[in-house]
Amino acid sequence: MGDSKQPVPVELIENKIYLIRGQKVMLDRDLAELYGIETKQLKRAVKRNIDRFPTDFMFVFTSSEYESLRCQSGTLNRGVHSKYLPFAFTEQGVAMLSSVLNSKQAIQVNIQIMRVFTRFRQILLISKDIRQELDELKRQTNDRFHIVFETLDHLLAVEDKPNRKIGFTAKEKRAVYVVR
Repeated sequence: MGDSKQPVPVELIENKIYLIRGQKVMLDRDLAELYGIETKQLKRAVKRNIDRFPTDFMFVFTSSEYESLRCQSGTLNRGVHSKYLPFAFTEQGVAMLSSVLNSKQAIQVNIQIMRVFTRFRQILLISKDIRQELDELKRQTNDRFHIVFETLDHLLAVEDKPNRKIGFTAKEKRAVYVVR
C-alpha cells in the first residue's frame, strides 16, 4: 500500500513544529524546504487557493510574534529570511496543502507530517491518562505515600512549564535566562 521508507526523518519534522497562539503550527519556510520548493512558490499556491485556508487552518504571523520567534530561534536571522511575515499552518492547514501541492515529494512529506501530529496527540492522551490514574491513586492511598505523590506532582508540573528564552535581546540589557 504505502512505501515503507520515510522521506523525511520524524525528528526533523518534530523540530519544525512550533506552539503559536496555543496551536501547534508549521511555518511556510519549513514546509517549503521539506517539500523541496521555494517559500514564494508555496505562498503563491496558497494565495491562489485561499478559500481552502480559513483562519483555523492557516494564519499570518503578527510582527511581534515573528520578532519573538526570531529571538528564540538562532536560525531566523534578519536579512536572511523573507521580509514578509510568514504563514503558520495548523495540522488541518498542512493536510489541505496536499490538495494544493501535487508533487510526489509534497504528498510523501505530508503523510509523514500527519503521522507526527497524530503521534503528538497520542502522547498528550497518554499523559492525561497517567495524571488521572495518579489522582485516583492519591485518593485511595493513605498518608504514607504523601511524599511520593508530592514528588510526582512536582515532576509533572515542571514538565508542563513552558521553556523560557535562552539568551538576551538588546532591550533586556544582557539578562540571561536559565532553562529548567
